[in-house]
Amino acid sequence: DGRLTFLPGNQTVDLPSINFMKRHGTVFINAYTNSPICCPSRAAMWSGLFTHITESWNNFKGLDPDYVTWMDLMEKHGYHTQKFGKLDFTSGHHSALFNVAPATMHSKKQREWMAANPPGKVGAYEGLVADGKFWHMRGQHCCWLLPPALARFHWCWCWCLLICWCAGEGSRGSWSLDTDVNYEAIKIPKWSSLSEMHPVDYYSSYTKNCTGEFTKEEVRNIRAFYYAMCAETDAMLGEIISALQDTGLLGKTIVIFTADHGELAMEHRQFYKMSMYEGSSHIPLLVMGPGLREQHQIPNVVSLVDIYPTMLDIARIPVPQNLSGYSLIPLLREKAESEASPRGPRPSWVLSEFHGCNVNSSVYMLRTGKWKYITYSDGSSVLPQLFDLTADPDELTNLAIKFPGTVHSLDKILRSIVNYPKVSSSVHEYNKQQFIIWKQSLGQNYSSVIANLRWHQDWLKDQKKYENAIDKWL
Repeated sequence: DGRLTFLPGNQTVDLPSINFMKRHGTVFINAYTNSPICCPSRAAMWSGLFTHITESWNNFKGLDPDYVTWMDLMEKHGYHTQKFGKLDFTSGHHSALFNVAPATMHSKKQREWMAANPPGKVGAYEGLVADGKFWHMRGQHCCWLLPPALARFHWCWCWCLLICWCAGEGSRGSWSLDTDVNYEAIKIPKWSSLSEMHPVDYYSSYTKNCTGEFTKEEVRNIRAFYYAMCAETDAMLGEIISALQDTGLLGKTIVIFTADHGELAMEHRQFYKMSMYEGSSHIPLLVMGPGLREQHQIPNVVSLVDIYPTMLDIARIPVPQNLSGYSLIPLLREKAESEASPRGPRPSWVLSEFHGCNVNSSVYMLRTGKWKYITYSDGSSVLPQLFDLTADPDELTNLAIKFPGTVHSLDKILRSIVNYPKVSSSVHEYNKQQFIIWKQSLGQNYSSVIANLRWHQDWLKDQKKYENAIDKWL
């Protein structure tokens, strides 16, 4: 959740590496993902294009291989680039790991590997953490920074995208609930009653299994573990900064810290991502390096598609004119006001969209000024949402009915960016065709397979009813 990196009221978790970057660099206080889910958001960052342009609809439909990433362009211009960890921006990679990891996370072979590669072992992947979803390879990203690998480069760029989930028993994370998280400072978010919830919120809470009763202690514990994992991420960032300091490279290195999306920690009766609420869509974005502003906060709305032109700007490589994003360098330099982009001024809005599961509808979010406008599907079959983030930072009061003029104005801007009813229809057709292909590949077994999918344990309670509903949909 990007708000943890700048809100003065964040007394819940100690983030010393983030604070170091704030002292020596710039923090963007209104940075957003272009899609609050892994593959589509990373596809946007690597391509510099909005989701509806790349058609990276979900974690099974990422960026097509023929797209030119900014790393491709940097390599073409003679830069040595390196990637570590779980990139997840091309088609299908995320889903393969998603399916494999739960079955192998507690394997005997993995436990033997971890025992043979303790933290600190030179050249080892330090702390291969399995949590049923992600494996993290630590240490290698710091080893890459050691001489002579970078001795010949004037500019070094280090991008840190580290996703940390609760590692569970047997993990060796560096965080501690006792030392990193101020348990008493954790606030319990307000919830609307189930009957008052927006229909999409209700559906999301239901599919995330959050409609049951939770005590305040349970909610606080969930949030405490999330904050502890943020502390673990901060520690990983610290490893990179320390490696740069030890090699004398920190003073001539640009470091960018960001994430593919945020994470709801029981706000709006939800956990996880896949939502346009701030906890899920608001991302961290901090930049430090030579010639860039220090101890500075930038209020402009920005998003992950801006990383592409920014990287090319840093590398002095011509920026393609068809990108959705704009370079952040003019905002980061001392004389930013006097510099103009060849494409004209940066727009005053950012766009995020989501076409995956847990909402049962394509979702579009426009953030501009104090307003956040969220609309669904074709723009008429589901009520939109409008939040005044200045007066209502927790997004508890939907003002869409109260301010129809504002809704109309923001919807007009959104439709000038994307014909979202048409996109929603295309996604719906894509989903239907993909389901038909999948169903045909399983033959008569498809119903029993559905009965064992995640979050669908109720299937067998009325199997025939649900099969008939699918047949009707198809």
